[in-house]
Amino acid sequence: MKALGLKLANVLGVLWQLLPQRLRLLLLKGLFVLESRGDTERGFARLFAVQDALEHVANERAMVHGKGEHPKHKLTNYHRFFVDRIADGERILDVGCGYGAVARSIARAWPSAKVIGADYDKGRLAQAVASDNPANLSFIETDATKAVPPGPWDVVVLSNVLEHIVDRVGFLAALIATTQAKRFLIRVPHFERDWKMPMRRAVGANYYSDPDHKIEPTEAEFREETGRAGLVVDELITPWGEIWATLHPAERARP
Repeated sequence: MKALGLKLANVLGVLWQLLPQRLRLLLLKGLFVLESRGDTERGFARLFAVQDALEHVANERAMVHGKGEHPKHKLTNYHRFFVDRIADGERILDVGCGYGAVARSIARAWPSAKVIGADYDKGRLAQAVASDNPANLSFIETDATKAVPPGPWDVVVLSNVLEHIVDRVGFLAALIATTQAKRFLIRVPHFERDWKMPMRRAVGANYYSDPDHKIEPTEAEFREETGRAGLVVDELITPWGEIWATLHPAERARP
């Protein structure tokens, strides 16, 4: 059904673009204005729903443009955050690795490291395995909320994973115990990235960038939850509307 819808959009898109661009923009803006009229709170909620739809389309086009890999990987260069905080020869577990983009960057940068990517999504994992992977990278299928390869690991990578977990404190505590990792490198969306986030919440609109998200934390929420799980924040930065953090287990001395 989705594929059929996209094919139909391609056909209708050709017809739509026969209109002058300025006219198309005026028509679209006019529809948005109409959608916003009436009670301002409800109007805001409707406009935010339109914005979410636009973001969905933009991400679909981004994946097509990137030939199956989202351009954000290169444009924001967030892989460097992980690569620069890992040393050659270390053992790295990338939990929720998806199609393996971050794991590949780490493995290519550090050829003596052992990198394993773990994910439960068969489709994404198949894409990861079929990619051009270096010899020091492998992938396993597992639900990390139930089981991960036992440690000791040097580093656990969690790139856009925690926000999908309901019991984040329990999940992190279990990872600390099972992996025996020295460091955790975590990346999550940041709630305090834009004034429209608290506005969305105030008017009862969706304020998550993904329908599967359970939280998009403030910095205080992130520190509180990771602290309760037994992690200490060594470094925390907030580029690109995200939280990127380096942490270590509280019972271990800081490396």
